[in-house]
Amino acid sequence: MKALLILVSIALIGGCSMRDTVNMDTPTEQAFDLNDNDRDGVIVARERCNNTIEGATIDNYGCGKIKPINERQELKILFANDSFYIDPQYYDQVETVATFMRQYPNTQVTIEGHCSKTGSYDHNLTLSQNRANAVSSLLSERFGIDNGRVTAIGYSYDRPVDPTHTPEAHKRNRRVIAELTGEDTTADMKWNIYTVDEEVK
Repeated sequence: MKALLILVSIALIGGCSMRDTVNMDTPTEQAFDLNDNDRDGVIVARERCNNTIEGATIDNYGCGKIKPINERQELKILFANDSFYIDPQYYDQVETVATFMRQYPNTQVTIEGHCSKTGSYDHNLTLSQNRANAVSSLLSERFGIDNGRVTAIGYSYDRPVDPTHTPEAHKRNRRVIAELTGEDTTADMKWNIYTVDEEVK
């Protein structure tokens, strides 16, 4: 009887030990991964934005704060009277917009064409649209910005910056405006006492 009790006890202990065994070869699930591969202070289990720059300002999920972009900039392009030709000396003005849009791929641009109050309204409406189209085409064809991100609109002489009728006013009113809108999703960099030394390296 005593021997039987001993055998039962051994069997029970063996069964328990078998149920408690964990296979260490089982891969760790990402949901429980406590590593911080990109060293941004957020563990893999919570990470939603991988490869954040070390030291960047991020939220609890490792992503940079989304900031709205709404910029208006006059392009210093001087058009001759009754012309929408863009002299190559002004290409750098359009390139500035293209560079910005490449830096912020979630942006769109509206190119506004404006005219001076000389000639008929309809003629200037067509002219202002052609000026906006000329800049838009340059953005796409020369600087590689996708057409879907660019809108062109002409305003004739509805929105003058100088309502007088002097030659200088007419010159100022013949202009093109780039309005950039969208979102900046890049992470802000934190400043710290080591920043200067890091930049010098």
